[in-house]
Amino acid sequence: MILPVTCPLCKKTLTPDEQAAAYFPFCSPRCKQVDLMRWFDGKYAVVEPLDSARLAMELPETDELPED
Repeated sequence: MILPVTCPLCKKTLTPDEQAAAYFPFCSPRCKQVDLMRWFDGKYAVVEPLDSARLAMELPETDELPED
């Protein structure tokens, strides 16, 4: 069974035109902006334990940092 695609914020079912829009997976630019502001406000977070070995692997070396 194929489930309809819904906006993760307001749960509105998306039309095919909305699914092809630049604001997908949201139903509108407004829902996209509300979601972004929730990230900025810290209401969402990706929680993962910090592992020093992995952190050292993913962080750039100090001589690789971009210059302003």
